[in-house]
Amino acid sequence: MVIIARHLATKGLLEAFAQQVRLVRGRLGKYEPIDFLALLIGYAISGERTLSDFFECVAPFETAFMALFGRRDLPHRSSLSRFLADVDHPCLEAFRTLFQQYSFIDGWTKDALGGVWDRQGRRYVVFDLDATRQAAASSSTAVRSCVACCKTPTRVRSVHPATKGVSEVKWYNGLVPLQARAMVTSAVNLLRLYKLSRPRFSHYALTAEMALVRLDGQYGDAVVIAQIILAGVHGVPRGRGYQLLEHPQIQQALAHPPTTSVTCMNTGEIVELFDGGWLELEEGLPRVRVIVARHPVHPDKPVRVGKRMDEWVYELFITTLDADGFLVEDVLDLYHGRGAFEGVLADEDVEEDPDRWCSYTECGQELWQIACQWVWNLRLSLGHAMQGSELREIEWAPPKESPPLLLTVEDPPQEYGPWQWAAAFGRATGRFGAEAFVLQENGTLRCPAGASLWLSEVRQENAFTQRAVYLAYQTDCQRCSLREECLAKGAKGNRARRVSAVRRLLPPPAEVSRKPVMLGSMRWVDVAGRVLRRSWMTHWRSQYVEVLALVEVPKSVSPPPRPPRALRSHHRWSWQDRLARNACWGPPQLRITVAGVPAFLASN
Repeated sequence: MVIIARHLATKGLLEAFAQQVRLVRGRLGKYEPIDFLALLIGYAISGERTLSDFFECVAPFETAFMALFGRRDLPHRSSLSRFLADVDHPCLEAFRTLFQQYSFIDGWTKDALGGVWDRQGRRYVVFDLDATRQAAASSSTAVRSCVACCKTPTRVRSVHPATKGVSEVKWYNGLVPLQARAMVTSAVNLLRLYKLSRPRFSHYALTAEMALVRLDGQYGDAVVIAQIILAGVHGVPRGRGYQLLEHPQIQQALAHPPTTSVTCMNTGEIVELFDGGWLELEEGLPRVRVIVARHPVHPDKPVRVGKRMDEWVYELFITTLDADGFLVEDVLDLYHGRGAFEGVLADEDVEEDPDRWCSYTECGQELWQIACQWVWNLRLSLGHAMQGSELREIEWAPPKESPPLLLTVEDPPQEYGPWQWAAAFGRATGRFGAEAFVLQENGTLRCPAGASLWLSEVRQENAFTQRAVYLAYQTDCQRCSLREECLAKGAKGNRARRVSAVRRLLPPPAEVSRKPVMLGSMRWVDVAGRVLRRSWMTHWRSQYVEVLALVEVPKSVSPPPRPPRALRSHHRWSWQDRLARNACWGPPQLRITVAGVPAFLASN
């Protein structure tokens, strides 16, 4: 606590807190935001589970604790609660601005940031965004979404204003965390997220093309992809528009052997990967690269992620990365979190536990989480300055030959394949399937009971699929003896049986071109963030700290004279007068000595 407080004072951050973070409210008393920010920073450093435990721990040293921040009296826990409840957006944004301006600037250079290098030697700075719909839609205030992060992550969580669900964003770049406020429940915020990080990119002379966004959760529809492309960054989200599986180009890739196969380490399951090439998700949008992963269906395991079709479960992944730099298995490795993402998230929970709740209001809780994250960043930067750790380089993926390519004919004629009966799903399973209906010469269908179904419509479902719907007469179905076996369970009496058939656009003819080219390896460069943080905390918790009262302090010191009554009205006081009410005055009363401070750290 002493080291971090002195660091903040030396860098001028305590003065910036006091002057720039302001809150206007009635009956504030003598305490200002700087007093409560000191409490939140101390709470984050202490690691205590609750605020009650923290106040009990700091009670014997409350005078020395507040003196570290240039303040006199320690606010009561109820005063902290009222302050967090009254925090408004201007106060929160002022604190966030300071956080974005001063977090992780000192001690880092462009070369020390690290990152990931693709097979062509191009460097990328990785951003990890997570805001699953389950977290945003939950009604519980304690919900925590699953987040993957990199070696030295940072995270800001935003409480959804309507449902109080927690959405998390963890931005990392292989080494240095970059922060942005995030509520990714709306796709429009994706563009805003990167705009907030541009000052960090410009500070380190990084370009937008070097940003690689890993977006967790099933957000890969056309709207989200468009936001990522408009931001000028590369993206790796999971796709949820499974109609792409019907695209002729994807069907053509699925008709050939898989591009590669990988084995899941936990389950031993073999997953086949197909490179679907570059497609337009919607008219007017740039082309994106589509990757398809499929694995066999498990009879005793429900399908929670992906689309089940026949005996396979398909998953879509969308990216804007070139195939010569990232192979299909490289994209999947990046999405599924190679690089100890989940392990570092667990480290953050053990070391800081940002899930601790300090306020029931959105702004108050977010103010605490920013303060908690600032302490995480300070431990990394000060640990790096104290140890001078060198960069760590690992081989993300070994060199490998490029896979074969599918060469298609340019501008082929569009032809549809034969009609296929639609498969039953949901409540329709277990009844008479479409194969039980016989096609007649006059174009109608004959049902098992002998009634006729006529062609109701032939509609274009999408750009590459047509559906023909056959409909029975309601009078035939109402008096049919096989009604219970034909219609779905619980079907209403005013609905007749329907049968549909689907035909898909045939893929253009193609041939496999085998021109193997040896691609280079992929590299991941960072520093050992876990070693920096844990060695920092272990070092200081084992050092000798001496708190001595200065003997030359007189027994009675008169406080500064009170201003006239006309000026003691809250709304008439200047900001400097308000800060002076709880500021330390008089000569120093305590001397705090901390052992084990390196000379380099003490001079900075």
